Amino acid sequence: MAAGHGGNLRQLAIHAGRDPERIVDFSASINPLGPPERLRAALARSIEHLVHYPDPDCSELVELLAQRHGVARQQVIVGNGSTEILFALARAVAFDRAVIPVPAYIDYAAAVQAAGREVALLALQEDTGFALDWQTLEASLRGGELVMLGQPNNPTGRAFDSDQFRDLAARHPSTTFVVDEAFADFVDGYRSLAEPVCPNAIVVRSLTKFYAIPGLRVGYAIAQAATAQQIRRQIPPWSVGVLAQQAAVAVLSDDDYAGQSVAVVDDERRRLTDGLTSIPGLHVYPSFTNFLLVRLDRSDVTVPALADRLLQDGIAIRTFGPGQYLDERFFRVAVRLAAENAKLCEAVATVLQPARRPRRKPARAKALMIQGTSSNAGKSVLTAALCRILFQEGVRVAPFKSQNMSLNSFVTRDGGEMGRAQVVQAQACRLEPDVRMNPVLLKPNSDTGCQVIVNGRPVGNMRVGEYVRYKPEAFAAAKQCYDALAAEFDAIVLEGAGSPGEVNLKRHDIVNMRMAQYAEAPVLVAGDIDRGGVFASFVGTMEVLEPWERRLVAGWIVNRFRGDAGLLGPALEYTLRHTGRPVLGVVPYLPELGLPEEDSVEFKSRALDPQADARACVEIAVVDLPHIANFTDFDAFRVESDVRLRIVRAADELDTPDAVILPGSKNTLADLGYLRRSGLAARLAVLAQQGKTEIIGICAGLQMLGRGIADPLAIESTLESSQGLALLNADTVMAAGKTLRRGTARHGASGLEVTGYEIHHGQTSSDRCEPWLTGSDGRIVGIASVDRRVWGTYLHGVFDADAFRRWFIDHLRMRRGLSPVGQVIARYDIQPALDRLAQVVRDHVRIDEVFRIMGL
Repeated sequence: MAAGHGGNLRQLAIHAGRDPERIVDFSASINPLGPPERLRAALARSIEHLVHYPDPDCSELVELLAQRHGVARQQVIVGNGSTEILFALARAVAFDRAVIPVPAYIDYAAAVQAAGREVALLALQEDTGFALDWQTLEASLRGGELVMLGQPNNPTGRAFDSDQFRDLAARHPSTTFVVDEAFADFVDGYRSLAEPVCPNAIVVRSLTKFYAIPGLRVGYAIAQAATAQQIRRQIPPWSVGVLAQQAAVAVLSDDDYAGQSVAVVDDERRRLTDGLTSIPGLHVYPSFTNFLLVRLDRSDVTVPALADRLLQDGIAIRTFGPGQYLDERFFRVAVRLAAENAKLCEAVATVLQPARRPRRKPARAKALMIQGTSSNAGKSVLTAALCRILFQEGVRVAPFKSQNMSLNSFVTRDGGEMGRAQVVQAQACRLEPDVRMNPVLLKPNSDTGCQVIVNGRPVGNMRVGEYVRYKPEAFAAAKQCYDALAAEFDAIVLEGAGSPGEVNLKRHDIVNMRMAQYAEAPVLVAGDIDRGGVFASFVGTMEVLEPWERRLVAGWIVNRFRGDAGLLGPALEYTLRHTGRPVLGVVPYLPELGLPEEDSVEFKSRALDPQADARACVEIAVVDLPHIANFTDFDAFRVESDVRLRIVRAADELDTPDAVILPGSKNTLADLGYLRRSGLAARLAVLAQQGKTEIIGICAGLQMLGRGIADPLAIESTLESSQGLALLNADTVMAAGKTLRRGTARHGASGLEVTGYEIHHGQTSSDRCEPWLTGSDGRIVGIASVDRRVWGTYLHGVFDADAFRRWFIDHLRMRRGLSPVGQVIARYDIQPALDRLAQVVRDHVRIDEVFRIMGL
């Protein structure tokens, strides 16, 4: 069954017994990016004007078009699509016959015949690739004709030389030339023949194709003023409605969209041409626009049979038949996005080469991406849950997040740095953390922007603009890492960042929909109902997504629900009705999950403060620094029943705890200044003098406890140096090289072994300090004051070791006058927590449907 206009897709789908929404339409040559982002806002504003008649003169749009092409307003004609203008000009212009080089758009002849005029077809030659033959065309002219040309031609995609056209038009002033530039905006660097328009020419243009708005029907033409006036008289009044006029003004102003469209179509056209050309029996004609004409040179397979088979696979192509100037050997395909183009090539190769599989990429893992309506919606935890569930099902699964912004990082065995959230997800898969799981890590620094870490290694500090320019390189690295993982595992669970609806970031997105598109991953979007407004967030997110992004969304997950989920029935139905996607689960609020937090949001909210009885516990205070890093260093204390962990950020909150921890920081000098301004520095000095509180510094905290810090290379700050708290006899200099190391160390006082990792630019030297931790290689990785009341270490994770943590707590207990416990009473092991999490998600999410969405 031949596919004609794109509007026939529904009939084609019904004929094939397929859902039209599930068919990839290669028959309609529409911009694969879908309508511009700003169109939606323009249409929303236009709704209130529907009670008024449209401007019959399209004044705002005409003015914009006149300025765009450098012509007078009187030269511009606006119509209900360019086809309306073609039919109108055939009635308005005086001519004896129309000369139409073919193949061509079939409505050229239809418009002429509707006007009762003769049509003379001029056959373009197949052996020249259907190039326009200027000599033959000129020989056919005798004066008084109408010549209709596509620029580029539809359906061949060929473009002719503009200078040759102008010369021909000048030699034949009594002939009227119609140039149809419906697809010209896709041609990189093309200058319209309307600039300036020849005295005997009419240039017709369409917004339908390039701006992907066929349902609104807006076209225009540019001609000499007198000719334009004659054509306007043939167009009914009010033929262009309010919505169409406002939409046209909006899309024509979007230069960024235009540039992106040309670049994307140019790249994808080359790839699609290469893919189809590689299939024996296909000849692909060169094209300048967003479609390709293809000839099938096979005696055993016909194009109609190929089209029917492809339709069964959910793909529609444009075929030709009687009256369409091309025989049944030809078909046309639109240039779409990479994944769809690859699907077309694979499907065509399967039909034409049934004896062997078509050339394709190596088998890749099945994929699923978890995105969110906002930051801290629970994406990391849900990703970890699905990783553990798939692992429990015997699937070889790995996590992936192309770009993570976090100060909470981890060092792998080979010395690479990655986000802690992906470490937890790797543990859910029972895998060793691998920097490929988080190829791009951004560590914010308020003074100098972000430190950018790619493939586990720092590549430099960048401000926002610098990083945006660097993003293509970062994305290339991320895609390379993903490909490597996808070749090794059966399934990949990807995590997004923030929200896919952040319209200010979408143009250079490398972590949400662009990454999902590359991975061919359906997307589940999670929303935090505990914050409120979750269903509005679902509907709103869908509204701001581009059409290609919406196609990736497979469903929604309501997260952190308190109460009876049965009460949500009407809201779930509303979401399905307004988004077309189901809510696949309602996950309950889990207050004591026992997993490290994905970022410092929960820490800074003090949601982790326990309510333990202070009389039977030791109290450990953690100072909340503005640029806190690796805040999970003290997570292990949360599992201990005799520890009261408090977060403090002001001097009056720091009374006399048993211990104070100064955590890591990504901007040590700035946070040292914060300690002084807040009064915390003075309070720490008092506590040290009183001798009742043990003061511990980890990484940057160790540096702050020393006499001074110098940053001559501005690694972390624009400040060159600062005095420290002078509680340890140590000095630190920030070096260009970054220490990234995992290792074990032995604690001298207890003889116990600890394991951890180092991440620091600082190089610290000390005198008159006691060794506190000694690495297995003999290096001193922790120092203490002579009285051992103040100590610090570069080793992150020092308190994760159960035996050492218990020794430390018992040490504080005895100083407080409590009896030591003497044995480990809590184990800091997240594996049971991951199993509990997986079971909760199994109980509240339609996991079988998730597996089906993934293709498992």
